[in-house]
Amino acid sequence: MKEQAKLTVEELERLLSAEFPQMFHPESGYGIEEVWFGGSRIRKHFNPRSLRPGGTIAGTTMMTLADFAPYVAILASIGWVPLAVTTNLTINFLKKPPARDLFAEARLIKLGKRLAVAEIGIRSEGEDDLVAHATSTYSIPAER
Repeated sequence: MKEQAKLTVEELERLLSAEFPQMFHPESGYGIEEVWFGGSRIRKHFNPRSLRPGGTIAGTTMMTLADFAPYVAILASIGWVPLAVTTNLTINFLKKPPARDLFAEARLIKLGKRLAVAEIGIRSEGEDDLVAHATSTYSIPAER
């Protein structure tokens, strides 16, 4: 039997809005599309302010998305533990993303008591090819 997510999209949105209003609010452009035990799918709505010279979406926008998607996946899988923190993030930019929404899909490849490791694929809306690939490690506090 497959394990169920501990938090729904609606619960995560409510909790994130309350705990991190500076990052997760309606104008931020971030949206949680889907969560399941061990994963998440996050949307970053396109904003022209995220473009850098050359007309591509800035790497910092993709890095934020690559950091946020596993955080949501971890919280969906273990419950509300907002003090889980990134200890490592490695990203490879694979191709220039067009000026469109981005989607990040995070898959937890290890979920232990104290560490979680994720693989993240980022795609532009309507495209199959990755624009970036990342891995991240999160530290989970001992007390939950």
